[in-house]
Amino acid sequence: MGLRTKIGVAITATAALVAVLMGLLVHARTAEGQLSTAVDALDQRLRSAAEDHAAGLDRPRVMINPARLPEPLRKAVAKGRRATYLDRSGPEPELWAATPVGTDVVALKHSYRRQVRAMEDLDEVLWLAGGVGTAFAGLVGVALATVVGRRLTAAARTTERIAEGDLSARLAPRGGKDEVARLTHAVNTMADALAARLQAEREVTANIAHELRTPVAGLVAAADLLPPGRPAELVRDRSHRVRALMEDVLEVARLDADTERPETDLRSLAELARRAVRAVGPATPAVTVTVLRECLVETDPRRVERVLVNLVTNAFRHGAAPVTVEVDGGLVRVRDSGPGFPTGLLTGGPQRFRSGSGSGLGLGLTIAAGQARVLGARLTFTNPPEGGAEATLDLSDAVRDREPSDTA
Repeated sequence: MGLRTKIGVAITATAALVAVLMGLLVHARTAEGQLSTAVDALDQRLRSAAEDHAAGLDRPRVMINPARLPEPLRKAVAKGRRATYLDRSGPEPELWAATPVGTDVVALKHSYRRQVRAMEDLDEVLWLAGGVGTAFAGLVGVALATVVGRRLTAAARTTERIAEGDLSARLAPRGGKDEVARLTHAVNTMADALAARLQAEREVTANIAHELRTPVAGLVAAADLLPPGRPAELVRDRSHRVRALMEDVLEVARLDADTERPETDLRSLAELARRAVRAVGPATPAVTVTVLRECLVETDPRRVERVLVNLVTNAFRHGAAPVTVEVDGGLVRVRDSGPGFPTGLLTGGPQRFRSGSGSGLGLGLTIAAGQARVLGARLTFTNPPEGGAEATLDLSDAVRDREPSDTA
């Protein structure tokens, strides 16, 4: 049950309860007033009838020593008291009044049917007014709950967009100082602070990478000039890894800045997959490329190859052989036989400077996801039931033509 429904139900239930309580109160007070008025009038008539009987004058409709007298009234008269009693035991309610006069009992009887009908009419009016009031309160409650619910839903959607990386998402400020207005201000303030911190982080990362570019290039050049030997191989290997890491950081910074646009071209997706596998290097012999459905895609080939290179490299680095690349129309699936993707990556996507295996900086998949986003493609990560990990690059929107399937 949503918040709007809960608020509407609460307001409607409260209005219905108030209507019932007010109806019961009005009914009780009206019935009490009617009975008091009728009793006073009948008692006044009884006094006059008692005085006339004492004087030897008996009026019509005045009962002297009636055989049928309600038992509570008979007991009160036996004790010498003047009393009235509403008898509801018969087909119609009757109001009795009796008093002792010497050795006689003087009694009057009056039909109470008119008062009962008046109370029934009043109850109908009360029920109708209560129903109309409850319905109106329910409509007002639903309207208010809808307004509040829409504002809260907008806040939730904007927060989700911010969590997904859209730091430009903001809530439209509105007047007022209620709790929802404070929430709107808090969400916008949080988004501004988060965007500023992330921007500062990206600028620092990019500046460090730019500052390291020249010395790292010199280090790589110097390492290549070292005489052959095991120490020289270690220095060259480490220097090349440092340069690769620096280039990854720079590419992440460029993706964050979104300064580059894809250069589209019509290419064979199967050929792009094969070129990416060859670009991986020594691991290529262990990679199988399978083409289920060949197609031509209009996309940026360099970015597609970079995505696939990173996926294959990640499969070897954090997974296990054999690694397969499968082209199925506009889909390219990269599978390995390792332990699978960590739960955090499956739920939250790749995170920079965080690797599920505990080694590396997590930039490979981050760059792949960023390049896919620039291409307008979708990159998803799953763990198949048969084991291993599977990354799928979906370029279906870029497919322009299909060719006969083949297998390599």
